[in-house]
Amino acid sequence: MRATTRLRKLFEDGHTIVAPGIADGLSARLVAQAGFEAVYASGGAISRGAGIPDLGLLSSTEIVSRLEGIVDVVELPVIADADTGYGNALNARRAVRAFERAGVAALHLEDQTFPKKCGHYDDKSLVPVAEMVQKLRAARDALHDPDFVLIARTDAIAVEGFEAAIDRAAAYVEAGADMVFVEAPTTEEQIAEIARRVPGWKLINMFQGGKTPLLPTRRLAELGYQLVIIPSDLQRAAIAAMRRALHCIAEDGSTAAMAGEMVTFKEREAVIGTADYQELDRRFGA
Repeated sequence: MRATTRLRKLFEDGHTIVAPGIADGLSARLVAQAGFEAVYASGGAISRGAGIPDLGLLSSTEIVSRLEGIVDVVELPVIADADTGYGNALNARRAVRAFERAGVAALHLEDQTFPKKCGHYDDKSLVPVAEMVQKLRAARDALHDPDFVLIARTDAIAVEGFEAAIDRAAAYVEAGADMVFVEAPTTEEQIAEIARRVPGWKLINMFQGGKTPLLPTRRLAELGYQLVIIPSDLQRAAIAAMRRALHCIAEDGSTAAMAGEMVTFKEREAVIGTADYQELDRRFGA
């Protein structure tokens, strides 16, 4: 079964999927090994992995190259962040085709102006509703796989207000979006109202320290959300761990003091499947 079909079936069967955010093949493997049903290729995490902020600075080609590597090492459906589509409707159409060729099962496009900003930054700006509608129509027209899940994101709450965000979400579903992502609600009441009033499948962004209050997955499922993404927490945890290791190296010349916090050499190789590659080498080697 194609990854697109698997993901769509999960939503159709009433599952609420939690998709942790990843930036590369290693973090994608860890998500798969932890038993999750999908991974979220976070544009912000990929940007920060390149050492730059989430300000729309990476090109679609750079993002697609990273997505190809992620899809290659996990069988889980990959849900991708396509930012604004990297320009106008024609740019979005071309980007969507490239994302589909890379093998992702879903992507979201947002209604910020290009270049975009992280959804939890201030001072964002939006394109007109009509422009975003045309972008979504172009994206739907570009897709070949009918099971590909097209997600429309709106950042209108912080820019135009809550009611405008609801109106935009409804327009985006009418334009062909399978799922709507209303970014950065600031209260539990807003979270519930979005689930009640927005048609179609719903995505919500949950991460520690953002503008949106954290709710348990069980509660989000009860409210009517089909997809929960947690974009940055794995990367933030990794930053903290790397800082601890660097402190130990600077102080002692090694990480012996934090050995209990690190995976072993063998555990690392198991995570990345070294034994499987070695077996393939024996099988196909000259």
